[in-house]
Amino acid sequence: MLEYVAIALLIVLATLVALIAIGLGYLFGPRKESEVKSTPYESGIVPFGPGSRRMPVRFYLIAVLFILFDIEVVFFLPWAIVFRQLGLFGLIEMVVFIVILLFGYVYAWKKGALEWE
Repeated sequence: MLEYVAIALLIVLATLVALIAIGLGYLFGPRKESEVKSTPYESGIVPFGPGSRRMPVRFYLIAVLFILFDIEVVFFLPWAIVFRQLGLFGLIEMVVFIVILLFGYVYAWKKGALEWE
């Protein structure tokens, strides 16, 4: 049970530091509102158009596919670390894994999910 005390203490300490930082910013920060301060600022360019625009579904589809394939690539590192211990079985399993990934990638490609118009 003593191990959990250290974790709980760390959580309490992190929360306390965050609350102190927010409180100090609120106490000592400027509070005088003006129209110039309220205008949005974006890279030195005056923004145009509405602040919330509809994003095409294709953007989200490409983002999800990127995350999916990115997470799958993370599995290569543990496999590479224990490659010699796994032997032929580990090699065959990774080849099967890569083939499944390639089928998914080719399927997404053929469906046009990676096209940006």
